[in-house]
Amino acid sequence: MLVESVVGNAHEPDWEVRLKAAQVDSLMLDQWEAQKNRLRKQTRDGTEVAISLGRGTRLRDGDILSWDEPTTTAIVARIELGEVMVVDLGGLDGQPTELAIRSAVELGHAIGNQHWPAVVKGGSMYVPLTVDRKVMDSVMRTHAFVGITHEFVAGTEVIAYLAPHEARRLFGGADATPHTHLPSASAN
Repeated sequence: MLVESVVGNAHEPDWEVRLKAAQVDSLMLDQWEAQKNRLRKQTRDGTEVAISLGRGTRLRDGDILSWDEPTTTAIVARIELGEVMVVDLGGLDGQPTELAIRSAVELGHAIGNQHWPAVVKGGSMYVPLTVDRKVMDSVMRTHAFVGITHEFVAGTEVIAYLAPHEARRLFGGADATPHTHLPSASAN
C-alpha cells in the first residue's frame, strides 16, 4: 500500500467517532522513523506500507494513513516516544549569581560534551535518552551540579509542552548513531 498523504488524525473529534466503529490496524513507528518522509514497514496485522510524503512532512501520532469507507477499516500511525531526562533548573534561582552561572555553564558543557540534544523551556531542560539511563544518571550525579536536579519520564509526558520544532529537536533522531568528528582536508 502506498501512502502519499495523511487522511486525518485519530485525535480529531470527528475521526475519534469514526474510528470507534472501525477496524483499526496500527503502523508502529519509533521517534526516529516518524521523522522520515520515505519509509517502508509492516503494520501490526502484516500489511506492507510504503510511505512517500512530501518534503518536510512528518508523521504525528494518530495520523490516519488509510481509510476505507465501505469496510470501515483504517491504518493509523502510532509513534512510540522514548524516555526523557528532565533537568530542573529551578534551584538555580536561590543561588548566588556566580554559583548559578557556574552550574548552568557546567551543565551545558556536560550535556554538550556528550553530544546529547537538549531543549530548554521555562525552568527545565529536556534531554532524550540517547544512551542507557544509568549512563545519563551517572553523568549527572558525577558532576553534582549545585541547584540542579533531574528525573526520567516518558516522552509522552513532555511532548504536550513542546512546540513542533522543539519536539523534532528532542525526539527526531534521538536513536540515531551520534556523529563523529572527521579530520578536515587541511589536516592531511
